[in-house]
Amino acid sequence: MPQISERGLQMPASPIRKLAPLSDAAKASGVKVYHLNIGQPDLPSPQVALDAIRSIDRTTLEYSPSDGFRFFRENLVSYYSSFDIHLLPEEIIVTAGGSEAVLYAFMACLNPGDEIIVPEPAYANYMAFAVSTGAVIKTIPTSIDTGFKLPEIEKFEALIHSKTKGILICNPNNPTGYVYTADEMEQIRLLVKKHNLYLFSDEVYREFIYSDAPYISACHLKEIEENVVLIDSVSKRYSECGIRIGCLITKNKKLHDTVMKFCQARLSPPLVGQIAANASLQENGAYMQRNFDEYKSRRDFLIDRLNKIPGVYSPQPEGAFYTLASLPVEDTDAFCAWCLSDFRYENQTIFMAPASGFYVTPGLGKNEVRIAYVLNKEDLNNALIVLEKALEAYNSKWPEVENRE
Repeated sequence: MPQISERGLQMPASPIRKLAPLSDAAKASGVKVYHLNIGQPDLPSPQVALDAIRSIDRTTLEYSPSDGFRFFRENLVSYYSSFDIHLLPEEIIVTAGGSEAVLYAFMACLNPGDEIIVPEPAYANYMAFAVSTGAVIKTIPTSIDTGFKLPEIEKFEALIHSKTKGILICNPNNPTGYVYTADEMEQIRLLVKKHNLYLFSDEVYREFIYSDAPYISACHLKEIEENVVLIDSVSKRYSECGIRIGCLITKNKKLHDTVMKFCQARLSPPLVGQIAANASLQENGAYMQRNFDEYKSRRDFLIDRLNKIPGVYSPQPEGAFYTLASLPVEDTDAFCAWCLSDFRYENQTIFMAPASGFYVTPGLGKNEVRIAYVLNKEDLNNALIVLEKALEAYNSKWPEVENRE
């Protein structure tokens, strides 16, 4: 039998989806499964987007330009200007979701063996894209005990050598909800400038910052404009994960033209998705304000309830719609699988993402889970009741596991 590639063998399983077969089996047996594992917003997509899809009167669903329709990119210019990000349409490349933007950024900027520095925990697919391109991720660990704030900048500098080509951040952060401070962004700016690195900045959650912390885009940083690669997506802000529309933004003309070669090879981003995303840009502030208020309310409810469960701790996330929580178990991979395969409370169970998959350093995150608050508060409350009951049952079944106070 032909052999599987080394790349394929090295590709990590998704911590977000790897337990899906257990969830499917539970549902097939009639069990209610509360999905806390994935950032799939439950709030409605903009009505104007749905209307735009229904109103398509094209007789042929053709390819779009490889960098996306110009009218869409022109409207994106107006959208970004409202965040003090000033662009030209030629500096925006429409991609099949933010994931394709990350992949093409790595392919265009990194050679096999090149290294990028990433604070961990980090969005799990970054690791998968690094494997896909032969890049190497070097991590800067952050801790739940400090709310995942960045360590001193000297920790970054210690990792930089001839193979280091960039720094990757997600701001606001997935999976922690952390929002980088002005001082942290300035320290990153100085490092990028000093060592002539790329700064890959994933900013898909910019609309969801619940504290008074300002939104500081990598595109706001001076003197490194051509080093910045901004990653974006409509998936989260408009509840449009399924249309697969994102973008890669760069003021570096050589990099833009290089990325375009990959885009031309895959022909075009999704036609229907661009139509829906473009219509969504017409939404007034009321839609985004409703979503913001709802997620903030859910965050406040979730964190308060989590921290009342014995042995559970979660810091208060400042943005996005996730939190990382520590549980009083030794191995959340085993616990999350057990919840789906064995545990039932009133014919209900929960699906969480084990946090170990968001870390590169072995052993980190073993007692943590990522929870996405993309359920209404009634379902969130039910899910947390199930979590508390599951922890009681699990730790009574294996009493040698010590609760973390």
